[in-house]
Amino acid sequence: MGRRQYLLCFFLLCLITSDRGLVKGVVGLACNWGTQSTHPLQANIVVKLLKENGFNKVKLFEADPAALKALGKSGIQVMVGIPNEFLAPLASSVQVAVNWVQQNVSSYVSRYGTDIRYVAVGNEPFLQTYNDSFLNTTFPALQNIQAALIKAGLGRQVKITVPLNADVYQTESGLPSGGDFRSDIRDLMISIIKFLGDNNAPLTINIYPFLSLYADPHFPVDFAFFNGSSAPVVDGSISYTNVFEANFDTLISALEKNGFSSMPVIVGEVGWPTDGDISANKDYARRFNQALVDRINQGQGTPKRKTPPDIYLFSLTDEDAKSVRPGNFERHWGIFYYDGAIKYQLDMGNGKPLVPAKGVKYLARQWCVMSPEASISHPNLTSSVDYACSYADCTSLGYGSSCGTLDAKSNASYAFNVYYQTVDQRKDACSFSNLSTLTKIDPSQNSCRFEIMIDLGTHETTRRSFAGRNENPATVMAFISALILIICGAY
Repeated sequence: MGRRQYLLCFFLLCLITSDRGLVKGVVGLACNWGTQSTHPLQANIVVKLLKENGFNKVKLFEADPAALKALGKSGIQVMVGIPNEFLAPLASSVQVAVNWVQQNVSSYVSRYGTDIRYVAVGNEPFLQTYNDSFLNTTFPALQNIQAALIKAGLGRQVKITVPLNADVYQTESGLPSGGDFRSDIRDLMISIIKFLGDNNAPLTINIYPFLSLYADPHFPVDFAFFNGSSAPVVDGSISYTNVFEANFDTLISALEKNGFSSMPVIVGEVGWPTDGDISANKDYARRFNQALVDRINQGQGTPKRKTPPDIYLFSLTDEDAKSVRPGNFERHWGIFYYDGAIKYQLDMGNGKPLVPAKGVKYLARQWCVMSPEASISHPNLTSSVDYACSYADCTSLGYGSSCGTLDAKSNASYAFNVYYQTVDQRKDACSFSNLSTLTKIDPSQNSCRFEIMIDLGTHETTRRSFAGRNENPATVMAFISALILIICGAY
């Protein structure tokens, strides 16, 4: 073999085994897959939904067994989360962390071929509303998980990170260049970031332009979007035209100020909800998320970081069992409805539209509504609606929401139906003091959807690969390796 042929073969072999090679370095989209739903989609259906819509990275909020198994050999890179309630036991003992890694990382990597790249320790643990609950356990838990990954032989393959809310930094000047970490956690933040850097691991931050608009009625609406026309924020030679870039660069300034100018950053959550508030609607969500996807596909960074970070869209589907403490919108962040149906269309790149979930099985096509003979003055109506909404998701009925303009009878019908569906159309579930009845006619009105839930008992159970022929990364890599050996052997 001549020198030129040898160098060519060496280069090609290095390329396919590199993290930035032909297979693993494919540019794609990332998103969050939440599972706090009363009727979640089957994991295999979700994986197919991810692949068909161009997502090659996904973040899980917990080590969900069905999700981690389904993601095995899918070609999708995984960030698996550790809920905050696990931080204390993980902080107390390295052995607890070793057990967690063995059960939730090593086993899926070795048995199922799940491509786990990150372990996210905690979820926004320093959020000010948590009142320092996780202040003393997050860093020790992070250190113990890192030690456990090293012990498992995964220290290079799987990196640690901590997803933090943007409230961990601030700016006294109101400009991104004034960014620094909150004074009450500054020393802790510096210790965590140094530890991450020492282990070649990234910092993860969650940025929510929607919340800026939600929290402040005087916030300039257009500044929340990438393509707005509001007056820019001028910071020296830089003009910021949207809150995402201004927020992200405030973090970069904080990192630079504390000696971490090259610290890699992941945007762990960013998106826009479609219901539960007057500013949470499909038009705003489409506008924001389309511009976000365009930025990702174009490789657009921010004024202080020209190289774009990995950005995980929040979220894939709605979750009707999430806490609504932050607001009713919390259950409506999905670009898809709970069942994988499309809410609004997006161009995911090169004119490729969103593709809905396939293979979803539903309960019987029937709805529980207020009986035509029943009166809105019935003494038990209010208590019946309250009962239904205490056990099911009625957040779409609020002011400014998709069902917020229903009349009294339709309002009660919505509550009755969402309860009836949530309890799987149980025979006795549509009997609200003789105020309700079943109907085969869809009562949905305009933007207000009267759902029929997924039938959790009749989903397809056959496990099959959604990768298609020769699309599994291991298969592709083996094929390319063999081809190179054949070519090189010919010289």
